[in-house]
Amino acid sequence: MKKILKFLKYGLLAILGILIVAFLVIYIKMALASSSNFDLLGEEATSSTQNGISYRDLNKNGKLDVYENPRASLEERANDLVSQMTLEEKAGSMFVNMIGTTPDGEPMEKPVFSTDLMTLIMSFMLPSNSEMIAQKKMNSFNILTSIDADLLAKYNNSIQKMAERTRLGIPITIASDPRHGTENNPGASLYTPAFSQWPSSLGLAATRDTVLVREFADIARQEYTAVGIRLALHPMADLATEPRWGRSNGTFGEDAHLSAMMTKAYVLGFQGDSLDQNGVACMTKHFSGGGPQEDGEDAHFPYGKNQVYPGNNFDYHVIPFTEGAFEANTAQIMPYYGIPIGQTNEDVAFGFNKDIITTLLRDSLNFKGVVCTDWNIITDSRMGEGRAWGVENLTPKERVKKVIDAGCDQFGGESIPELIVELVNDGTISEERLNISVKRIMLDKFRLGLFDNPYVDEKEAAQIAGKEAFREKGKIAQGKSMVLLKNDGLLPLKKGTKIYAEGMLTSEVINTNGTLVDSPQDADVILKKIRTPFEPRDEYFLESFFNQGRLYYSDEEKKELLELINQKPSIVVANLERAAILTEIDKASSALFGEFGTSDEVLMDVLFGKVNPSGKLPFELPSSWEAVENQKEDVPYDSKDPLYPFGHGLSYK
Repeated sequence: MKKILKFLKYGLLAILGILIVAFLVIYIKMALASSSNFDLLGEEATSSTQNGISYRDLNKNGKLDVYENPRASLEERANDLVSQMTLEEKAGSMFVNMIGTTPDGEPMEKPVFSTDLMTLIMSFMLPSNSEMIAQKKMNSFNILTSIDADLLAKYNNSIQKMAERTRLGIPITIASDPRHGTENNPGASLYTPAFSQWPSSLGLAATRDTVLVREFADIARQEYTAVGIRLALHPMADLATEPRWGRSNGTFGEDAHLSAMMTKAYVLGFQGDSLDQNGVACMTKHFSGGGPQEDGEDAHFPYGKNQVYPGNNFDYHVIPFTEGAFEANTAQIMPYYGIPIGQTNEDVAFGFNKDIITTLLRDSLNFKGVVCTDWNIITDSRMGEGRAWGVENLTPKERVKKVIDAGCDQFGGESIPELIVELVNDGTISEERLNISVKRIMLDKFRLGLFDNPYVDEKEAAQIAGKEAFREKGKIAQGKSMVLLKNDGLLPLKKGTKIYAEGMLTSEVINTNGTLVDSPQDADVILKKIRTPFEPRDEYFLESFFNQGRLYYSDEEKKELLELINQKPSIVVANLERAAILTEIDKASSALFGEFGTSDEVLMDVLFGKVNPSGKLPFELPSSWEAVENQKEDVPYDSKDPLYPFGHGLSYK
């Protein structure tokens, strides 16, 4: 036994030693590469005045170029800039990849040991900031870090200074997935405590309040611009007509016209009536509607590559774009990963599909803005497999050509501009075709004022982001989003009610109005918070971040829950990421709520009647798993005998 323990001890020490050596090798290699990348950069731009016009001499030639002139038209500035760009600079501009910061807001250049898993992964897996900016000549990035507002602002200023030192000084566009909810999913949303907290998009839809949604987006705009984020990789105008879909949480529900109203208000709040230096551009997704996933399986993964239309309802999924996003003049559009089976001339994914991007989006709907693919559809990356659904047989270079031929302008989640350079040099793609896309990308940078001033005030960022007035508005929205599904006269609770609670993050808030007790036997009521059930999966990297599969509780989960709530009058509060099956729970409870990201503090205000619940379901709640399996993926509210229909919601008065 002693020999075995000794062997294990030295074996573990050997493995640790190998890991340390590997880390040092990677660290030294990246440090040397970073130094080499910085050597490619030139001088910083100077501020000058010519003919009474103040400008930044971005190309350092000592004169006022048209693209540097804030008084020239956007069209003139973009044309001049594109005419000065090299092929390599144009190719680099056509890529948006994820980018990392250190915990103290510095550009991530070398591996970082961190207790934050995402920071650790990014530091080892992503190219360095300098490699993408100086070497690959990229100028659009998707930031994944959730650090304090002043540190986010510091990071923006650091990489903008790096970009200023490139040949033409093209500024960086920093993009982000949603940051104002409570979900943390690097494939969809990022929990950012520095910002105000709001309900999910489903919760915003539950309020039925477009004025509130525009107000939310305007507040989010202020928080984004304060730290330098100028491109929102949202909203999702997809429809949750398939209740099993793991991304339902990012949508405005299953009704196309409700989604259109919410999408329009959302985009207007971020962009304003017209996009300018005060706005945040929206990349509305996922055209032409990513909701009808076959069997509800998400298209991030090979088993979810198909979108199906058994109800012949393709056009219904386009409505949130035509009546919502486009009416609000969304700056950009993102297609999804899936293949719209049987809807176009070839069964290939949206980003490769010319019938979708050119024939429908460009020609029929006359969309003139940037179209950017969803992330990582060309190559297998260090963080996951490529998602080239329908064109798996093509080489990465052939896939890039097909995306450009389809009509897309930019590639998400990739850093391979060299393939575009090869395609042009081969004569396969013309440089004139690149000019069209690059001009669209640059026009948005000019609209946002990035060429004139991409920097932010680090102290002011901390004062704006998450300020109390914004947080209070978020709490109001949380209260309005609560959906009272059932009330047998138990609610609102009376002050002093004895409550036994499970699932609360901060049970102390109960004592503000009631009395927290330690056992169900001592309670007047039982309060139980539950999550939407799902099927745990771990075959692919991102699977752990997407709750997919079953909507029913397992026998073990259900037994434990029912045994608790059958002891006393009970209030069950279900966090609805998707349309959970609550039939037996509904029968056993005295009161039932659906919520979409509500703090315990706001929940208590609702339970004790300080806030009157007014939310309405943004999707129906099916009564059984059989009903879910028999409904059609592309048709809204079509399950048999739903427990609660779309639009259901009670109040106290």
